[in-house]
Amino acid sequence: MERKKNKQQKLHVRKGDLVKVISGDSKGQQGKVLEVIPADQRAIVEKVNMITKHTRPNAQNSQGGIIKQEAPVRISKLMVIDPATGKPGRVGRRLEDGKLVRYIKTKK
Repeated sequence: MERKKNKQQKLHVRKGDLVKVISGDSKGQQGKVLEVIPADQRAIVEKVNMITKHTRPNAQNSQGGIIKQEAPVRISKLMVIDPATGKPGRVGRRLEDGKLVRYIKTKK
């Protein structure tokens, strides 16, 4: 019997990570990852890549109007910030006590 492979690759960004945008209109901004969309290789980051959306009046919002919300950002444009040093870096994985543990590789 043939072994099944995981079709989605592992991403360096997870929900709850603090990330920095390294390119694009939101370059230099930092925020917390609210949601990761692996199928599209995108993530929604708090207060980054804000768009305006026009809404019609409905049950939740009787006025309607213009709201600002976050749009997804390509994961390749994000770098995880090391909580210890506060600097952005690449993510690596190593075995510790039989478990894969993520760590941040920062420049020295």
